[in-house]
Amino acid sequence: MTDRPNVLWIMADQLRWDYLSCYGHPHLHTPHIDALAARGVRFDRAYVQSPVCGPSRMSAYTGRYVRSHGSTWNGMPLRVGEPTLGDHLREAGARAVLVGKTHMIADREGMAWLGIDPASEIGVRRSECGFEPFERDDGLHPDSHRQKWSAYDDYLVAHGYVSDNPWEDFANSALAEDGERLSAWLLKHSRLPADIPEEHSETAYMTNRAMDFMRDAQASGRPWLCHLSYIKPHWPYIVPAPYHDMYDETHVIPPVRSQAERKTNHPLMRAYLDARVCRSFSRDHVRETVIPAYMGLIKQLDDNLGRLFAWIDETGLSETTIIAFTSDHGDYLGDHWMGDKDFYHDAAARVPLIVSDPRPEAAATRGTVCDDLVEMIDLAPTFMAAMGCPPKPHIVEGRDLTPILHGAGGVGRRYAISEHDYHWSDMAQALDVPQEDAHTTMIFDGRWKYVRCEGFRPVLFDLDTDPEELIDLGPSETAEHVQVRARMEAALLTWATRHHARITATPQVLAGQRRAAQDGILIGFWDEAEYEAATGIAFGDLKPQGRQ
Repeated sequence: MTDRPNVLWIMADQLRWDYLSCYGHPHLHTPHIDALAARGVRFDRAYVQSPVCGPSRMSAYTGRYVRSHGSTWNGMPLRVGEPTLGDHLREAGARAVLVGKTHMIADREGMAWLGIDPASEIGVRRSECGFEPFERDDGLHPDSHRQKWSAYDDYLVAHGYVSDNPWEDFANSALAEDGERLSAWLLKHSRLPADIPEEHSETAYMTNRAMDFMRDAQASGRPWLCHLSYIKPHWPYIVPAPYHDMYDETHVIPPVRSQAERKTNHPLMRAYLDARVCRSFSRDHVRETVIPAYMGLIKQLDDNLGRLFAWIDETGLSETTIIAFTSDHGDYLGDHWMGDKDFYHDAAARVPLIVSDPRPEAAATRGTVCDDLVEMIDLAPTFMAAMGCPPKPHIVEGRDLTPILHGAGGVGRRYAISEHDYHWSDMAQALDVPQEDAHTTMIFDGRWKYVRCEGFRPVLFDLDTDPEELIDLGPSETAEHVQVRARMEAALLTWATRHHARITATPQVLAGQRRAAQDGILIGFWDEAEYEAATGIAFGDLKPQGRQ
């Protein structure tokens, strides 16, 4: 074990926290992820900074809240000057490498304004969220026609799967008996097998590419972070054989929902429930068709991770590599009469997080469960600390989890924060909410989950008495609930008004500002004696520049 371990950071897109057997799912057995938890720390209350792909990932990659980095929704570029985990690690002599998805949109206008060529080394890093792209594939390109052509598309063509869009036509479609292609974008086809052998699927391919990178990296001698970012189990919900029929409707857990939720008088929540994806997943036959495929995708992921972990053990990398496993958000799957993500029930905002640290200091915590509140932004400072990067509290807002991993205490977080910009959505259109007001923010203290809905009353859940989040206490006039809402709103204001944009003010810069009087910048002193009493420096010893 070296002083500077490598890091393998695995992220599965749209994976619910409770769809792993180590988190309690009764039917979906994930032995390889469970084994990772057995040799690491399983975090039981980890929350993302936005319940949607793009901003959640930008927070993960910067260690900063959404209100700080400004990439508030999918398609919102991360501004060109925003520091990322990759930038910090490079300063420490380590590599930060991408294999898979980031959902990053480059700030091309910003780069053009600064004269940065997108094809240059700096331009590529700015376009790839600070990562060195070993292999990037965001998927989700149903009409690519080579406009979003990826190396995975080339791989499929090389193996005989030829079309203008092999990602959709084979990996994300099924084949009818008469040869018709059946798109997985239509939920009714979810239980059919994808028209691709499992070994050529996206999940298997990205697993292989991660091994390719790690094999190449062993020769370089430089410490590395590999972000292995799987596209699945994100929709389109379809999985190749034999995973397509491993589960059926008997394995589908009943939805968490109530008629009171359905009858809510909250305008924004009503608009959510009326959105197309929520109406769809409110139907039992949709859940019974989609969820078995979703479970199959997770089972396939676990099997491929088992293959990857076995290879890591065989090569000896497990002795020198921290492995972190998580997700960028969850999936409602019909809970609370909702589908997809985009709000703050635990089904969407709470994620699995497992960190296995091979260093001797972590021996005592192997196989433990931590119920501290942690956030996705905590991973960046944790990886930075492990790889020799000094703390940067003026930039990174997350908290280093090393004390938890090494049994040295917690991180002392009182609240978890998550944000959502819904300006693009059915909800904003239905309510005629302008872009600047289409914003919600969640603050959670471990018991009370408070959601500030700009322009509407708040939503409040008490997870002690209502762990399934079925009863909205936002309109309650009970004294306790009134006090809780006021306290949570005040806490949210305190968080929102903290410094978050002072990223160029390093500790050295601040120390220099504090030395102003010693350096001869004299503001408010009456005479020499007052100066000497305040600074301990004889006035006659001032530096020459102070005598201007």
